[in-house]
Amino acid sequence: MTETVGSFGSAHGGRGTGRPVRGIALDIGSSRTRAWSPGAGVFADVPSGPVLRGRVTDADSQLRLLRRLTAGAPGHDGQHDTVVMLAHPVLAGREEREAVRRVVDGLGAVRVFAVDSARAAAAHAAPPGDGPLLVVDLGAQLTEVTLVVDGLVTDARLAEVGLDDLPDPGSAPDPVAGTAADLVSDLWRRDRTGAVRGALRRGVLVTGGGALRLDVTGRLAHLLRARLRLANDPSTSVVRGAGLMLASALRHPTASPCPS
Repeated sequence: MTETVGSFGSAHGGRGTGRPVRGIALDIGSSRTRAWSPGAGVFADVPSGPVLRGRVTDADSQLRLLRRLTAGAPGHDGQHDTVVMLAHPVLAGREEREAVRRVVDGLGAVRVFAVDSARAAAAHAAPPGDGPLLVVDLGAQLTEVTLVVDGLVTDARLAEVGLDDLPDPGSAPDPVAGTAADLVSDLWRRDRTGAVRGALRRGVLVTGGGALRLDVTGRLAHLLRARLRLANDPSTSVVRGAGLMLASALRHPTASPCPS
């Protein structure tokens, strides 16, 4: 079964087969599915199966896609056990998590871990020990804003608005930038610790495909009156961060890959 990051469970009763282990990190987005493996990095970036606003709507189609990706992973020879690190939206509900769990369990992995997209992005793009961090993920169909403090998610907001809601590439970015700014403002109003203010001073980490839209990021910086920290290749930050956590877990199998 899919488990929270920080515990080492098994999809097969806690027992491995004794065979060599290979790892794969997966990010199943509303628009794209991305896969990462140690030594190869991001080896697949393909259209997702039917996924709507972060929810898998056709599990069979998505499972067939993931099976093709894992079979095509560098070094795959059928002789290795597979460990999966799965990234999911920060506020994914129980129904959404269960749908993805059923898909990933169909891969027959001996272990499956889950990490939220904000912590995965931070693992890739943010310096460790850098203080409170605001992560804004501008996706195809979702906008997420997450406050991360000491490696833990302390608050988050999600809106079912994304780049797909912009009529055309030259359209006004307000539906996305404005929504992200509103989510940050709501976090600010409810924050009693000063963490949001500190994170804004340090700069907001922006990931997702929307980070590549200068009109969106420019408008967002103006609305927030804050510096934006754009991740390198922001559309793959989540899967690469999940990959870093996975690589750490594979190197140190008795340790937790990150705080749960």
